[in-house]
Amino acid sequence: MTEFGIPGLRGVEHIGFTVPDIEGATRFFIEVIGCEFFYAIGPIEDPAGDWMTRYLNVPARCRVKELRFFRCRFGPNFEIFEYEGEQLATRPPRNCDVGGHHLAFYVDDFDTALAYLVAQGLRILGQPTLRTSGPSAGQTWVYFLTPWDMQLELVSYPEGKAYEKSNGDRRLWHPALPAA
Repeated sequence: MTEFGIPGLRGVEHIGFTVPDIEGATRFFIEVIGCEFFYAIGPIEDPAGDWMTRYLNVPARCRVKELRFFRCRFGPNFEIFEYEGEQLATRPPRNCDVGGHHLAFYVDDFDTALAYLVAQGLRILGQPTLRTSGPSAGQTWVYFLTPWDMQLELVSYPEGKAYEKSNGDRRLWHPALPAA
């Protein structure tokens, strides 16, 4: 039998995002979303060499002001970066752009979580969508934006998704069970 993929792969350890203001983003992810901050690193720079280009694929004179690691309950870790320097794009990519992305936050009670986001003054994109057919049937989702226009998603499927019925106990993701 031939195995595919990275030998020893266990899963996603973290996801990284660049933000325009690390202090504001930290407040948002802790106070609004409910994530836990773990640690910070920085600054990272190479004022005379090309380390930033060789290792991070950014312009040589860019500087990582700071990066911070977080976790939101049972999901993977994520890090946010604030860069300084020239040639920096100031708008996040859209989902349709190469490199487009979003973080999806799973919640147990979709309506309560959505009402909370609305009360926080966040921009909600469209109306919640309930999938009633196909492999994602049973899932409700809606996109929303951070104060700096990074796209996030709220998602819930408390009864599971339709594809799980034909795949046994093989699931894409499920919230961890509470500690006993």
